[in-house]
Amino acid sequence: MVYDPFKEASSDKTLSAPPSTTDYLKDSVFRSFAYFCALSIILLVAYIIFELGSQALPAIKTHGLGFITGTTWDTNEGVFGVLPEIWGTLYSSFLALLLGGSLGVAIAIFLTQSFVHAKFEMIFRTIIELLAAIPSVVYGLWGIYVLIPLIRPGAQWLHETLGWFPLFGTDLSGPGLAPAALVLAIMILPTVAAISADAFRRIPYKVKEAAYGMGATKWEVILKVMLPTASSGILAGLVLGFGRALGETMALAMLIGNVNNINLSLFAPANTLASLLASTFPEAGQIEIQALMYAALVLLLITFIVNVAGLAVQQYTMRKFEGKK
Repeated sequence: MVYDPFKEASSDKTLSAPPSTTDYLKDSVFRSFAYFCALSIILLVAYIIFELGSQALPAIKTHGLGFITGTTWDTNEGVFGVLPEIWGTLYSSFLALLLGGSLGVAIAIFLTQSFVHAKFEMIFRTIIELLAAIPSVVYGLWGIYVLIPLIRPGAQWLHETLGWFPLFGTDLSGPGLAPAALVLAIMILPTVAAISADAFRRIPYKVKEAAYGMGATKWEVILKVMLPTASSGILAGLVLGFGRALGETMALAMLIGNVNNINLSLFAPANTLASLLASTFPEAGQIEIQALMYAALVLLLITFIVNVAGLAVQQYTMRKFEGKK
């Protein structure tokens, strides 16, 4: 007897059926739960802003915008200004993004563009991801006892040789921007590398094949085809890494020096909004707590602006290189 698949396909047995009442119920419950979770996140953020704003309102009325432009934090005199902390937050985070972002994208290219065997790729990826599991206080201790003594001779030489240049205008006597930025760069490295690698893997292989078919070399394919195509994902990783650097607390509180100072020198001590909150809050009085809440609102605003700007740049790159609207 000859097997006839068409006869079996035309039988009364159906491979699919319209959704049942139970299926509709499950779908409705899942959708409602998803909407509830999304709404809960929005409400949680609104609640945090409301609580911070209500406690910071007296300081906002007292100091106004002078709080943002002021350079002195003196509890005894009741004078509070966070311009040096804003400078330190943005400067250290930008330096960390410059180092960690560049290295993270380079690692993503190394792991996804056939530079290493698949087995070794798994080992390298696991090691990089393990960096994200190290507590920030451990990074701070490592920076104090290992990193600062390691870079101090080079920093001293740069200061003595190129001290006329603003970036090397001071010597590294201890904690400062350079060790803080280096540790921050290591901390954001796993985030940037992982998201950038995923962005490269999402590119269809036929895109690379087409570039090779047109006679492009390996580095031409990477720099002129793969990087622009994956740019939206890479930018997402950079924005997340920058946000992590902006909010990092313990490692910076241990390494940056906690000095109200605005200086371009990489070796000068500085301060950040997050480390100001961590180091000052435990012993703060009521008036200082209100000022600290104001500082927390400023940090939240900076993070919000950075994320919105990053999203705008990401949307632009998606429209330009991926053809998405």
